[in-house]
Amino acid sequence: MALEEHTQQEAQPAAGFSLANILSGSDENLELPNLRGKSEEVDSDGETSTAPAAEGYCVECEDQPAQLHCEGCADDFCEVCFAAQHRKGSRKRHATKPLKRVDEAKKKAKLASEKEQPSGSQGHEDAMDTGSDESDAELEQLAAGPSTTTTSVSVAPEIGAFVGDWFLDRSKYIPMRLELAERKYLRLLEAALNVSEYTDKIDTIGFRLSKAKRIVHQIRELCAIMSGLVLAADYKQGQELFTDREFKENEDFFQKIFELGRRHKIMNPDKMRSTYGKLIYLLQDSQSPEVIDMLGFSCVQPIRTVYTVLEEQNALDLLREDLVSVATKEIYSEGRTRRDIQKDIRSKEKAIEALSAKYQRKGLSQETIRQCLYSIGDNHAFLRTNRDPCDKMIAYLKQYFHPTKPNDGKSSLAIKSGKGGARLSHDHQKQYAYVLQSLTLWREILHDMFHLWYLAESDLLSENVPYRLRDTGQGLNRVQAAPKTSRMMHVILNRAQRSIGSWVGSSVIHMGDHNVPNALMFIDKYSQIYRILLPICNTISKIPELMTKHALRSYIENEFGSAEGCSREILGDFFRHGFDGSGADNFFDAGSCIDGRLTSAWNWCNSLEKKRYFPVFLLAGFIGFDGDW
Repeated sequence: MALEEHTQQEAQPAAGFSLANILSGSDENLELPNLRGKSEEVDSDGETSTAPAAEGYCVECEDQPAQLHCEGCADDFCEVCFAAQHRKGSRKRHATKPLKRVDEAKKKAKLASEKEQPSGSQGHEDAMDTGSDESDAELEQLAAGPSTTTTSVSVAPEIGAFVGDWFLDRSKYIPMRLELAERKYLRLLEAALNVSEYTDKIDTIGFRLSKAKRIVHQIRELCAIMSGLVLAADYKQGQELFTDREFKENEDFFQKIFELGRRHKIMNPDKMRSTYGKLIYLLQDSQSPEVIDMLGFSCVQPIRTVYTVLEEQNALDLLREDLVSVATKEIYSEGRTRRDIQKDIRSKEKAIEALSAKYQRKGLSQETIRQCLYSIGDNHAFLRTNRDPCDKMIAYLKQYFHPTKPNDGKSSLAIKSGKGGARLSHDHQKQYAYVLQSLTLWREILHDMFHLWYLAESDLLSENVPYRLRDTGQGLNRVQAAPKTSRMMHVILNRAQRSIGSWVGSSVIHMGDHNVPNALMFIDKYSQIYRILLPICNTISKIPELMTKHALRSYIENEFGSAEGCSREILGDFFRHGFDGSGADNFFDAGSCIDGRLTSAWNWCNSLEKKRYFPVFLLAGFIGFDGDW
């Protein structure tokens, strides 16, 4: 009898929820029955969550401290989620008020933890989990206002200006330059990875051994290859390391070797193009508890950065010296006399020697300090090669095209869906804003590329975020969520949107889906931006030089009217069809989303040889978008 009553109670619909009420039209205030119980809710992935967001945290993402209270929604949001939810429509007019209690409590807790925990005592797990704290710091800078953000994040201190904490913040994600002895080990690692068939053996379906056993077997095989190479290169050292010793007894050695490869790749994105992915996937698998138990040791250690090296010796005040801007500046030769170049070299060397002599101490040699300063200089060189082409293209856009009214048909950036392969329909003003926003976003991403790379490795090597092997339409890929990288990308997107003031198109960021399966694919995607923009910038800059030759001048004037007309046609075609939503077989994989903008640019590169101005690229020295300039 009790069972029948219980069954009847489950069969009854929720109060007010019936077919009669729905058909009568009084369905405005109806609520669906909670079939799973009052304490459970179903999220977008089909998983149940038993509790709402904690008090003081964002109601949208539920893992970041709330910074704003929306009076219209009556909810608390973090800065990024509020901007995403209130970007357009009626929500755009919602009034807000800042929340300060969470930030103050968080700062007090952080100061207390720093006092309790000694410097340098954190293990690998803590070092790899600092990405969320750094994302919070970015959000605090955003909350302070756009002027503070621009000064502290995007602009390096000029020579002679007050440095403050700019270099201190940047150095947390600047890897140390490899020394000569480390480069020898790097060559051994690359040689071992070149002959390894790790991904071919692991990322397969239907193999006779379990995956964990296959992973352990491949890692041991790679370590054996490296051991043999070390023994062949230096017999005495090889005897000391490997005679009568197991692999787990050389844990520090193998961790150091793998860390060298990761550090070298971050500093030189053009290197290890066929082996870095294999290395990261190997380390990703080695983080599994089952693999660690079978292998007997861990293969991962934190990246050695400028900040960690100086922090170990309590020498972080070095990065606050105003002379650091002189010691780390990049010296370039374009448009300068030899005398000026030599003068800058002498002043830079003098600043390096002064700083290394001042902060030299036991455990921190002058050579190590020089390596730290050289590493920061390498970061400046990276920014000049990768980020500055975005600044040049923005300058070209503003120089050759009017933001609202084109002068003639050739100056119009308007595109129409179905014409010329375009997938979007924008008038001139809208397309101008769309291109400007995309280039600005790319510039911000490349400016924080080292930070993003650090967070991407944190996501890839996380023990708490597993991956799934899935067919994404481009073969089998490891689909893995990237919460830290995604969070930082939303911070960067929010910063770009605030600097521009408005946004055209979608602001969806693909991460952990079939478009961008994991953080490694994301990093590889955006590290190719300079390969697209640099050949265009170099071609435009060399057109005046081509005009000095009579035959080439006649060709350019006959075909394009003038040097300015040639530059305008090249840039106009790129700004139209490099940002037209094309490049995929469906609208959802391209279009106007954040990643679709880069897909359209790739598609334009693929069709360059069909353009009538392609000979100008060849005359300017163009080899290919994968070539060296």
